[in-house]
Amino acid sequence: MSKETTSSSLAGKRALVTGASSGLGLEFADILAAQKIDLVLVARRQEPMEKLASDLRRKYGVDVLVEAVDLASPGAASRLKSSLDAKAIAVDILVNNAGYGLHGDFLETPIERTTDMIQLNITTLTELTYLFGRDMATRGSGHVLLVASLLAFQAVPSYAAYAATKAYVLALGEALHDELRPHGVVVTSLCPGHTATGFDAAAGATDSALLRLLTMKPRPVAASGMRALLQGKAMVVAGLSNKMAAFSNRVTPRSMQRATMRRIMAA
Repeated sequence: MSKETTSSSLAGKRALVTGASSGLGLEFADILAAQKIDLVLVARRQEPMEKLASDLRRKYGVDVLVEAVDLASPGAASRLKSSLDAKAIAVDILVNNAGYGLHGDFLETPIERTTDMIQLNITTLTELTYLFGRDMATRGSGHVLLVASLLAFQAVPSYAAYAATKAYVLALGEALHDELRPHGVVVTSLCPGHTATGFDAAAGATDSALLRLLTMKPRPVAASGMRALLQGKAMVVAGLSNKMAAFSNRVTPRSMQRATMRRIMAA
């Protein structure tokens, strides 16, 4: 087993990585390909995925399929599953990484943007987990990684709806960890803190000085998620300072948690 992840028994298996055109998705794809795991890369933007696919084929000699899909559109999960079924491609590892955040006051954010985020972060993630998890359970083996967030542990003013979507992801993942384990399927939830992925620009946020101090690089975040998945853990928080923050929520009043998060998120 390498320091970064993983198990030689998965070599030749197939992993599906959503949100594979940037950020953590790039790192998940590289880590998996380095272990001779074939890939399906899924995101809205095809060009960066094609470049990544070409790089991974050259570096690691793995098979990489690119599927350009807008996962925020209703029915996208079913369309993706049908496309892979038509190609007779079975997915052994599902990395549910696609998602984004919205920064700002809830009432000042157009509701269409919020519902689009909920569609991607919750509905599509749930559908993908169901569709591919069902196949894994039938085969008696599989791995599912759900990317939640450190913000899943408390309410977060200015990220109200986003934090709520990630609370859903964490709760779903921990429950499915127990439900699917008897069927040979491991479900792990990864909770990253602030990570240098371009998340803030997409969310319309500006980093505070404190937040910049707490920022992790994407590679160790992705590696911690893959290690936890292959070790069969229910959940992992990436990074020591983030682990301490998550633990502190057990012993502090929720009003204090909200005040702290408001201060941390303030630009």
